[in-house]
Amino acid sequence: MKKIWMVGFLLIVLSAGFLFYSYRSVSIESIQLRSLNNAANAEVVDVQLSKDAPVIIEYWKDGSPDVYKTIQSPAQRHHEINLLLLEAGSTYHFRVIIDRMIRSSSRDMTFKTRAQSPWLVHNWVKQENKENAAALAGGMVMLCNARLPGYIIMVDGNGRIRWYWQINDIGVRAATLTPRGTILAMLRPPVADIIDDTPKQEADSLRKMDEPIRRGAIGFAGGTAIAEIDLTGKMLWRIDMDTVLDGKYKVIHHDVRMDADGNIVTLVRNKLPFNMSKIGGSGMDTLGGEGILVMNNKGKEVWSWNVWDRWDILKDPLIKEFAYDRFHANALNFDKDGNYLISMAIEDQIWKINATTGDIMWKLGKNGNFKMDTALYFSFQHDVQINPQGDLMIFDNSLWKHRSGAVSFKLDTVKWEATSKIEAFLPREKYTSRMGSAYLLPNGQLLQCSSKTGSVMVTDLNGKILWELNAYFVPYRAEYIPVETWDRYFIKK
Repeated sequence: MKKIWMVGFLLIVLSAGFLFYSYRSVSIESIQLRSLNNAANAEVVDVQLSKDAPVIIEYWKDGSPDVYKTIQSPAQRHHEINLLLLEAGSTYHFRVIIDRMIRSSSRDMTFKTRAQSPWLVHNWVKQENKENAAALAGGMVMLCNARLPGYIIMVDGNGRIRWYWQINDIGVRAATLTPRGTILAMLRPPVADIIDDTPKQEADSLRKMDEPIRRGAIGFAGGTAIAEIDLTGKMLWRIDMDTVLDGKYKVIHHDVRMDADGNIVTLVRNKLPFNMSKIGGSGMDTLGGEGILVMNNKGKEVWSWNVWDRWDILKDPLIKEFAYDRFHANALNFDKDGNYLISMAIEDQIWKINATTGDIMWKLGKNGNFKMDTALYFSFQHDVQINPQGDLMIFDNSLWKHRSGAVSFKLDTVKWEATSKIEAFLPREKYTSRMGSAYLLPNGQLLQCSSKTGSVMVTDLNGKILWELNAYFVPYRAEYIPVETWDRYFIKK
């Protein structure tokens, strides 16, 4: 029995020794750094091992107590690991760790990120607002520039650009996070549109309703292409609209979203030849309407909807006045059940469209299906969404009150009542007659964008400004990027 015990013990020792040797026998052969897309806020660490093994990297900014670690790169010999959200012109320390039961690591090494691109150097957040950086709840603000070079940036509460993506041949009108953690962008030609792309004082923002809302086919919020970008800044695909669907939809506008199936959903302008003599006009004209286009990322149509299929032109009292742009849909999103929500600005309403049948399920707002206090009527609203509380939220441009701000409603589709939950109007000097957005933050505050004044603010639920970012261009909207967005790339130790 003693002999058997000794043999067993020897086998255990030999096995442990073999495992220890195997672990020790994996070594780091080389570590090299290279720029990620020539970005000032990211680096790629190339690691070559002697054998397959998983790897992580721990890294920290010089002088900072905060240490971050990348998500484990699976067992392989060569690893390409992205370090993201770095600060430009800063020194970082890092170590490469072979991430097994018995860890081994490289020595601590350093690198310095390059200086920020000069066209991005701007006093995004003034010093007095940096003291309230925590109002952003640890997240960032995503903005888009529609001029050349077109770009998407993410700015933190201190006004530092932590992420950006740039494209040189076209501008970026709007962008949003997708369900799979990428960014979907609407691209547009750099049309000379100074009126709408330069921040204005309040007096310049108070536009009359009888002035043209858009100019030409593109207008101030149209696009001619769509792209998906991952969070390393890699463009996964790009669709130029004049190359797909036989050029039927050369222009998309205002919004682009990705549904749960990975399809692209956007707004298009559906025109309709119409004999205006039927309504007391003279001769043939072309009516400007709206539609929804759903397609895959190859540009193949999946589903479409045309407002003219659901509208009685002969009973429309506004068709003469707004024939060129009857509805002006300016925002698109998904309800909790997957059906579509559209902001119809001319109607001062939000419509819900059945994503299968195309039926108009209900209308919210003036002359809509829900009973509501007339004092709560909104006008020329933007940025419809279902907020984290489950309520319908919009940014009310309120052309008649000349006050802009976030409002939300609890909708009862049994009693058909709309109850006000949030009314957070901005100070009058932040009024914007066009564009704008509002998001409910994890800390219960609001991120609001006053596009015409170039201001992005965190406010309380009464509209009091707690923090402010100043853009040098007009942002169509400002989207909130939660800190959890980056969990698939790195975490804080």
